[in-house]
Amino acid sequence: MLARLTLCAMVLLGLGAITGCSRPAPPAAPTPEVYVAPVLVKDVPIFLELVGQAKGSQDVQIRARVEGFLESASFTEGAFVTLGTPLYRIDPRPLETVLAQARANLATQAAKLEQASIAANRLKPLAAQEAVSLQELDNALSNESAARAQRDAAQAAVDKALLDLSYTKITSPLDGVVGTTLVKPGNLVGRGESTLLTTVSQVDPILFRAGLSEAEYLRLARQFAAKGARPEGETAVDLLLADGTVHTHAGRIDGIERAVDAATGTLAVQFAFPNPDRLVRPGQFGRVRVQAEVRSGALLVPQRAVQELQSLHTVVVVGSDNTVDIRTVKVGPRFENLWVIESGIEPGERVVMEGLQRLRDGMTVSVQTATKDESDVLSAGAG
Repeated sequence: MLARLTLCAMVLLGLGAITGCSRPAPPAAPTPEVYVAPVLVKDVPIFLELVGQAKGSQDVQIRARVEGFLESASFTEGAFVTLGTPLYRIDPRPLETVLAQARANLATQAAKLEQASIAANRLKPLAAQEAVSLQELDNALSNESAARAQRDAAQAAVDKALLDLSYTKITSPLDGVVGTTLVKPGNLVGRGESTLLTTVSQVDPILFRAGLSEAEYLRLARQFAAKGARPEGETAVDLLLADGTVHTHAGRIDGIERAVDAATGTLAVQFAFPNPDRLVRPGQFGRVRVQAEVRSGALLVPQRAVQELQSLHTVVVVGSDNTVDIRTVKVGPRFENLWVIESGIEPGERVVMEGLQRLRDGMTVSVQTATKDESDVLSAGAG
């Protein structure tokens, strides 16, 4: 009896040991939750963005046109100046002396002309009466002509001296923004060359130059040709500044360069923008945005629904049975916060907006409604 009890106890202990060593099966992984957005179908404008640089509609170099010592610079560097605003003054005293000498010489030559005219007029009636020879009359008339020429030369010297003296007062030739002075008062300017002093730029309107590739130019040219319009002056253009803001005033295409630059393969395009508050200054960089076309029935998805890896773009499509299908798509241009999809998806399908990295092809997911931010994205794209 004792042996039987011992055997039963050993069997029970063995079963308990086997049961204690076994582990419970791990719970099944939860179904991933994803947020989806429908593929939108909409007519969207396609914009072309070009990087370029601003320049004044007129950039006038202010130079010293006469030689002399610079006395003063009477302007605030970088300020707005109007037509006729005094900018510089060159010491006028040497030129005032030249003017006085020229006027004195003019008076002398005028007196000589008067004397020669009196002599010629006196000989004319005497020659008619043959009281003097014609040779004497000819000499008198010749002296009068020479004296008149010398008087005219003296008058020209006075005019030149007056003009040179006026160049000692340098004023702004237009309304615009004046740059920093390149020469300080006390320096000798104008010796042997017209010394560059500063530059005044007219900034209203402000010009913006950008390079257009040959392919972009051909696309734009064909679009305008199809509409029977010319791009110059008929297309509204936006200017995007360096801080991401859009310039308040829309511009227009002002001109297109004659030929393509062989070095860069681009065609220079010039845009003009109103700039009454003088916010945009020459030299600033930015981007111009011009509408190239309107694409009808474009397929749109949120930008964050598209993954890019080594120039390949993919989206995750959720089928009607909530299974995942990872597809490679061909993307087009961006529109606001959406991306135009050329091929790879169909209207009405759903794409995953969040949690893309943890998904695998064929996986079953739990579809959730979009958050408020995501709803705002979709409503903005559909507006």
